[in-house]
Formats: sequence, C-alpha cells, structure tokens
Amino acid sequence: MVDAALDRIVCDEWLLWVLRDILGVRGPKYGCGIEVCHACTCLLDSDTRLTCQLPMDQVAGRTVTTIEGLADGDTLHPVQQAWIDLDVAQCGYCQPGQIMNAVAMLKRIPDPTDDDIDSIENVCRCGTYYRIRQAIKHAAQMRTD
Repeated sequence: MVDAALDRIVCDEWLLWVLRDILGVRGPKYGCGIEVCHACTCLLDSDTRLTCQLPMDQVAGRTVTTIEGLADGDTLHPVQQAWIDLDVAQCGYCQPGQIMNAVAMLKRIPDPTDDDIDSIENVCRCGTYYRIRQAIKHAAQMRTD
C-alpha cells in the first residue's frame, strides 16, 4: 500500500503516473490509457480501479493497494502464489492487473465459476486465459483449505 506517500502528493495527474513516475511503484502498467486493457488495475479501498484514468483528487484519504502491497512479508498472497504454482505468466506485462482483479473478485466471490472468472476484462496478449482461470480456482482452494 502506498497511502502515506499519496497523501503528501497534490497534483493534477492520473494516479498511474504518480505511482510510477513519482513513487517508483512499477506493478501497475500503462497499456492503453483509455480503460480497455486493465493493465493498470489497482485496488482503491477494496474495489478495483483503473489508474490510467483516475485523477489524484479522487484518491485523497483512500487506501491504494498495488500488487506490491499484496504479500505479507515473504508470504505471497494466495493469488500471487497460484500464479507461480501454475506458471501463468508468459511475457508478464498484464499480470499485475490480472492478479489485482482476481484478488478483488475472490473477496466478492470466494468460489468463482468459469463464467465469473471469464468476466474479468483484462487483456492478455499472450492468451494465457486458461491458466489464469486455473490459477484463480487454485487460489480459491488455497484460501478455503
């Protein structure tokens, strides 16, 4: 989470650029800049938001979580661990956004169906959608076992 640092920043900029260019947080990626690819997905409070079109004035006083904030020390979040266990990533560019959407979905839907998972709108140019689906199911099992 990057809350304390964000509270000190006052600017007329999108959250993505503040995270990447000012704070050096590299997890959220710039993909399209028009809210289509979802590579820039982070959690604002506990809801997913696309940071490429999120102005800083909507962030003040709220909790921002990037993929860097999911792990608990050396213990990865179950979704991060599932991604590794099932070797999901190819190029890896979209994976932070994919993981953040999976984390948010599993909070809302602890045992998702294929249709639930397929409703995640992140674009993966490498086409790892099948492995993404399997990893989300694996993470759901890890959380309940």
